[in-house]
Amino acid sequence: MLPQSSKALARITVLDLTQVRSGPTAVRQLADWGANVIKIEPPAHLTSGEGPGGPREGPDFQNLHRNKRGITLNLKEPEGIEAFKRLVQKADVIVENFRPDVKTRLKIDYETLKPINPRLIYASISGFGQTGPYRERPGFDQIAQGMGGLMSITGKPGEGPMRVGIPVADLTAGIFCAFGILVALFEREQSGEGQQVETSLLQAQIFMLDFQAARWLMKREVPAQAGNNHPTSIPTGVFKTADGYINIATTGQKMWTRLCEAISAKTLLQQSDYETSAGRSKHRDRLNAEIDGFLAKKTSNEWIETLNKAGVPCGPIYSIDAMFADPQVQHLGIATDVVKEAGKTFQVVGQPVSLSRTPSKIAAPPPELGQHTEEVLREFGFSAQEIAALRQSKVI
Repeated sequence: MLPQSSKALARITVLDLTQVRSGPTAVRQLADWGANVIKIEPPAHLTSGEGPGGPREGPDFQNLHRNKRGITLNLKEPEGIEAFKRLVQKADVIVENFRPDVKTRLKIDYETLKPINPRLIYASISGFGQTGPYRERPGFDQIAQGMGGLMSITGKPGEGPMRVGIPVADLTAGIFCAFGILVALFEREQSGEGQQVETSLLQAQIFMLDFQAARWLMKREVPAQAGNNHPTSIPTGVFKTADGYINIATTGQKMWTRLCEAISAKTLLQQSDYETSAGRSKHRDRLNAEIDGFLAKKTSNEWIETLNKAGVPCGPIYSIDAMFADPQVQHLGIATDVVKEAGKTFQVVGQPVSLSRTPSKIAAPPPELGQHTEEVLREFGFSAQEIAALRQSKVI
């Protein structure tokens, strides 16, 4: 067994059939909180060893698949399916992000497995949903960003749609899936029954639009691109200083007045165009340029110190390396050490939430391909002869 990453979910066994990013993101949430996660992959002769996220030893794979054990199992062979069903008998959760038809074709869909284990939580992530006209389409993050409306409100006006710099649909679909799994596990304590959990990249992306989606649903306003400007709270955005740029966020009349006083720009308070939030929004470009003029007198660090003392939300705009060097980020400890063989260490991104009694840690690096196959199969009741036969037939 691996060292425990947490005690919180230690009694939960998860069969991980996921790939790429959205599914592994969901399973990472369970693994980091101590679930007994068993990553199931095809045997070596059926895989190139490099997935869509890059090589197994690369940063993407290492960040996604920590705190798991790994086995190989050929689910395209009848013996592999039968072995998988034996694992299902003792599992609590299955997570998969195949295209919807794949699990049915392999005969490992929820309706097939439910009689084997009525307590099973079966979680699925797809591009567009398990049903509907687009169910068979391959789903990728950028496609979901476009169809989910995000690219239409990202970037500067007039410069065309712009993707966000992270796979936000993949990541949030995974996190929502993990949340759904935990809800289903909690409900199972009352009913004793498992159930299906389903989400998609498209649903996750639409949910993440939040107030921008609500503007359309309730007021029939179509949000547009606003660049670095906040769409409704003005002035909020990126402003130029003597030596670079900073973010400033002001909401409401009180904060607007506080900003003007802090940057010695009381003359702006006397201009009728800027008296109201609506006026500041209408004249945002001119207002932003005037604010830049006042900010040009000091450096970014000087303004950040001044504005924070005045109670005006502001902050630096970091590159990734500068972000990890920030003293507050280092204090939070989100860059977490992972110890590999021979005492070698590297760092991955740790959990962004803490629990006082059952904290999470990175207890183990991702498994090598099939590293724990025999260990896991023995735990699930396979005899030495059965394991040898599976290996002889290249099912594992």
